Amino acid sequence: MEGDTTVRRIKPFGTQQYVAQDNNGAQDRCENNGYNGEPKRKPEVNLYLLREGLAASLVSVFILVLWALVHLSLQQLVIGKPTGEFNAVRARQHLEQITSAGPRPVGSQENEVLTVGYLLKQIKDIQVETAAGPHQLSIDIQRPTGTFSIDFLGGFTSFYDHITNIAVRLEPKGGAQHLMLANCHFDTVANSPGASDDAVSCAVMLEVLHSLANQSTPLNHGVIFLFNGAEENVLQASHGFITQHPWAKQVRAFINLEAAGVGGKEVVFQTGPENPWLVQAYVHAAKHPFASVVGQEVFQSGVIPSDTDFRIFRDFGNIPGIDLAFIENGFIYHTKYDTANRILTDSIQRAGDNILAVLKYLAMSEKLADSSEYRHGNMVFFDLLGVIVVAYPARVGTILNYMVATATFLYLAKKASMPGHGGGRYVRDLACATGVALLSWFVTLLSVLIVALLVTLLGRSMFWYNHFYASVCLYGAAATGKMILIHTLAKNLYYGGVRLVELGDLYFDVSLLLWCCSLVWLTQHGLCSAYAPMLMVAFPLATRLLLAKEFKHRGASAKYCVLYLLGLALPYVHFMFLIWVVFEIFTPIMGRSGTEIPPEVVLASLVTLATIFLSSFFLHFIYLVRSTKRIMAGLGFVFTIMFLLVSCGLFFPYSGDLDSPRPKRVFLQHTTRTFHNLQGEVESRDSGLWINSFDYTGMQHITPHIPEINETVRTRCREDRPFCGYPWFLPVKFLSRKNWYLPAPEVSPSSPVEFSLLSKEETSWGTIKMTFSVKGPSHMSLYLMPHRGASLSTWSFGDGTPRFDLSGEYFIFYSHGLDAPTWTFWFEIQPPADPDPSGPEGIVSVAISSHYFFGKDQRTARLEEMLHRFPTWAFPSSWVSTYDMYRY
Repeated sequence: MEGDTTVRRIKPFGTQQYVAQDNNGAQDRCENNGYNGEPKRKPEVNLYLLREGLAASLVSVFILVLWALVHLSLQQLVIGKPTGEFNAVRARQHLEQITSAGPRPVGSQENEVLTVGYLLKQIKDIQVETAAGPHQLSIDIQRPTGTFSIDFLGGFTSFYDHITNIAVRLEPKGGAQHLMLANCHFDTVANSPGASDDAVSCAVMLEVLHSLANQSTPLNHGVIFLFNGAEENVLQASHGFITQHPWAKQVRAFINLEAAGVGGKEVVFQTGPENPWLVQAYVHAAKHPFASVVGQEVFQSGVIPSDTDFRIFRDFGNIPGIDLAFIENGFIYHTKYDTANRILTDSIQRAGDNILAVLKYLAMSEKLADSSEYRHGNMVFFDLLGVIVVAYPARVGTILNYMVATATFLYLAKKASMPGHGGGRYVRDLACATGVALLSWFVTLLSVLIVALLVTLLGRSMFWYNHFYASVCLYGAAATGKMILIHTLAKNLYYGGVRLVELGDLYFDVSLLLWCCSLVWLTQHGLCSAYAPMLMVAFPLATRLLLAKEFKHRGASAKYCVLYLLGLALPYVHFMFLIWVVFEIFTPIMGRSGTEIPPEVVLASLVTLATIFLSSFFLHFIYLVRSTKRIMAGLGFVFTIMFLLVSCGLFFPYSGDLDSPRPKRVFLQHTTRTFHNLQGEVESRDSGLWINSFDYTGMQHITPHIPEINETVRTRCREDRPFCGYPWFLPVKFLSRKNWYLPAPEVSPSSPVEFSLLSKEETSWGTIKMTFSVKGPSHMSLYLMPHRGASLSTWSFGDGTPRFDLSGEYFIFYSHGLDAPTWTFWFEIQPPADPDPSGPEGIVSVAISSHYFFGKDQRTARLEEMLHRFPTWAFPSSWVSTYDMYRY
């Protein structure tokens, strides 16, 4: 069904010829972009429309080629030949030695003795080797004790005792007043060898230390290499160093090496705060740059449930820095599959080349000596396919953004100011078309979310976890088809008498206007990420202006379409890289984001938004194409087939394939729970396997393999017990409300928790002060739940003020290294003025849970039996725990 009545004939190469006519006084509205002030006859012009096969082919090839370029750039780990300054082979040997110890939780022999011993031996070897050189090397083993509060995972308080830091100071033999800090951590979560998180960073740092110490030219400033042994315990070791170590006062800036995935490229995803000279140093020095200010602003928004030592150095040390992390293949992050063999030597080489070059540059820089002078301002920074990094001050970015926005509004204003009625009609048509575009986006998103809901109700949630492109075919086809359908209906029904070339021109302006509005909004809110819409405005606008004459005289000719796509190539390839980053991060996160967040809604929304963004400057193609019937039929066919395949369960979410594992994460604790009443007597006691699924599917796929784990053993939260009466290791019960409790024999750890109330006294200001002592394993969690009407007024943690009340409960995370003394703490509580008779007895419930992450106490016969029954595609992380609750 064609919407233009001036069709003359079909051109041989698939375009349609249009001739201007005067139909009862109608004017040729293609001249002057289709908006003339006064009607008059125009000479004949040939204006072409695209054939739908050609249009579909051009857009498909364009998208696929750019997507291939993105992936090709990601596989190009090292650009050019290594200089030889950094030896990746030797760094790999360090990596293999560190990971050979196995999992290294805080307090374990593997972490506190074996790994520390290996690192010290390597550092001392470097010290001896370089003794005659221009540098001196000092080694200090720190065992800090401290406490702090942090608003991570809803907020909690941390207490650490005798954890381990290895601090190495490299400086000229005359000494150094100003220091750079490089940080990695060698500890791991339980049950993971932690090759990428974070042994590879420590291996890289050892080799960077070796290279810098062997330099013949002395550094201007010193460098501290901090090998910290308690990052996985929620950033404790970095806090111990930056708040207590005497060298910390001389640190002027830092580089933090982290991982949220396994291998690939390390990306700069946080810098600052402020201090743009650090970004400039990275841009100038890095051999293989890979950076994005978009990642920084997304990460700092809190939507990613993770944090790094960057935060501790920034907040508690008040020093600026650069945060780098591996982000690829997050599916096996914190699992048994995070092994050394999965990290390519080229990944180690590029990370080493970059860290060495940046550290050397900063250690020689005059700006490090007085960094406060260069403090103010932020930087806009992004790389182009990993080849170069573009960086400029945020204030320059603001000027550039407003210049582009002004140029856009001038372009649109010129059309709106045409003589006669042309300008007014253009404004009305633009407003109407903008409404159609926004409506199409809303209806598209709503439609795709309905599909996602159906997939969830069918029990096929997370089918894309192991088959990502299946989600693109299902949700992408649905989104694309819905948008094309809406605009086709608008073209044929609403715009029935308007020439299609005019509509094509109008909808290009709509896309330009919407991107420009987002550019202005982001700029006004001070977000450096505004550079992305700036690119998506500047390049299409320039392309359109350059091709205006071609479009005016020939319409959507093949030449116009090819040149138009070429003009979009640079902003689109960069935007597609950002889309890759989003999916590379968020797809694996859905496998560990708990049972409450519906992953289909998240992924369907991301796919739809990516489709909307990418299709924005192709909207006018819908109006320039002769018909969209076959395109919609093809998309409908793809969607229907994919929906049927998904509904039939063809795409299983998980995989135990050793080459590309996609494990399901399950936490198992063999625990014994004991509940005491106000008199100190045991009120109840039970034992069981407490099972947590950390994705939305729960035990749906596990039950067929282990039938006794079913809905009949689902737990219910006891609101009168701290943290529902279960041994939560971290305060994440809000993420995983679905868990299971299977009866099992009692556990008997060789070093059970010793918990006692040392004193209870009433203060002169009306509070009750309670002092406790605890002796137990290296990891314990303390829960405090004041009863209704009571409130904590002060305690011995953090700055003395109880913080982060989680629905009336307080969570204190405790860990210790070797040979830690008994943990003693106190708190003061204000009794209720009017006690609640329906609530639990007393004024406060105190619970302590212990977690045995290593050694002979980590396993029981019942736990081992259960672990062997899990399918190969599951990763059950398991340990023994206890939970003891007391009323006071």
